[in-house]
Amino acid sequence: MRRAVILVAALGVLVLAGPAALGKLALMAGLPSLAARLIDDPAAQGVALYRAGDYAKADRAFADAGRSSTYNRGLSLAMTGDYALSRAYFEAVLFANPADGQARDNRAVVDALAPRTIGEGNESGRIATTVAPTDGPPVELFSAESRPLDQGTRVADDAWLASLPDDPAEFLRLRLADEKTRRDSLGLGGAEEAIPW
Repeated sequence: MRRAVILVAALGVLVLAGPAALGKLALMAGLPSLAARLIDDPAAQGVALYRAGDYAKADRAFADAGRSSTYNRGLSLAMTGDYALSRAYFEAVLFANPADGQARDNRAVVDALAPRTIGEGNESGRIATTVAPTDGPPVELFSAESRPLDQGTRVADDAWLASLPDDPAEFLRLRLADEKTRRDSLGLGGAEEAIPW
């Protein structure tokens, strides 16, 4: 008799909790397809769809969930074959948390699968790129023939490189000073030493 009362009470609590709670229980029980139909939160529904193997729908759910599902969206994009965008999502996770080892490992896997973008120099210090829609010919070519992007400034050519002094110690001093300024601006710099070494 006591077991029956506990069972009825448990069922009553589940009914009061609603279908989302039942969906989360189904997800924990290993029934992701059932859970995906019961859950209305896009982030949790995306997890259920991903576990059920419906990666395209999971990707749409993670897109609806927004920034809270950036890591999961990177996974679903990789499973749907959009490796370049997946890499960008893992980069965003690593930007927010550089210590995330799983995102770093997944980015390395996606990097191996993603096609590399290779540009060719056009003798003016610029990279010539072709912007093309996926179904047609190139629509625009950026090159030395078009208006320069940095009009009025010097382009890094051979003459400019020859004018630079070859002083590794000065370069290192400037590089260290720049890094210190960067860290100080981010609030990562240490306290000033009483006696600089």
